[in-house]
Amino acid sequence: MQLIDIGANLTHESFQHDFQAVLERALAHGVNQMIVTGASHTGSDHALELARSHPGKLYATAGVHPHHAVDYNDHTDAHLRNLAHAPEVRAVGETGLDYHRNYSPRDAQLTVFERQLQIAVDVGKPLFLHQRDAHHDFLDLLKRYRDKVPAVVVHCFTDTREALLDYLALDCHIGITGWICDERRGTHLREFVREIPANRLMIETDAPYLLPRTVRPQPSHRRNEPMYLRHICEEIARDRGEPVEVTAANSAAATKAFFGL
Repeated sequence: MQLIDIGANLTHESFQHDFQAVLERALAHGVNQMIVTGASHTGSDHALELARSHPGKLYATAGVHPHHAVDYNDHTDAHLRNLAHAPEVRAVGETGLDYHRNYSPRDAQLTVFERQLQIAVDVGKPLFLHQRDAHHDFLDLLKRYRDKVPAVVVHCFTDTREALLDYLALDCHIGITGWICDERRGTHLREFVREIPANRLMIETDAPYLLPRTVRPQPSHRRNEPMYLRHICEEIARDRGEPVEVTAANSAAATKAFFGL
């Protein structure tokens, strides 16, 4: 099986001491390519550096997460525009809205989200989006730009079936993580993940976050990493009622088409 992790935060400090080993373990578990998430000014720089250091294996996104919206300014905007033109950067983001934590004021989040939507329009690249507890504002803003960008993925989808259908109606892709493996808060995803069309479903770890709770044995450090994408794929395949090879092949094909791999 060929697996592609569309969301790995490999710039996180927890990977500094064993980065090469992380890549080798991923490859050993069938994860041949990874999209490194850029979620801040410096994080996007680092994601691009990693992609350039591992051509054909790592690619990058460039964006500012809503948690950091309060730090966004004209210099940040210009810098992201510059990064977005790099061939290794395959999407604008991670951007969106997060009303769950509200680390940045909501008005700042909305402004910064819209500015990054416009970057995607101007450079003609897909969007890599984050939404938590902000569906209606997120959807209203996304609707204004959806037909101006080539593709959109709502990454790490954790919301309701109704929200899922809203995004699918806008021809968005959906990223599913190990959240689906969490018996405390992810069981609802198991009920409707089969409703995601095969050409709209992509899979991701969101490493080092969201270690699948069904992995056995559980690593003592609790760090998620791309090697566990295979486990997530197996869980999704079971819930979709299809062979894991089918889920893997379809998600890889959707990912290649989305990111131009």
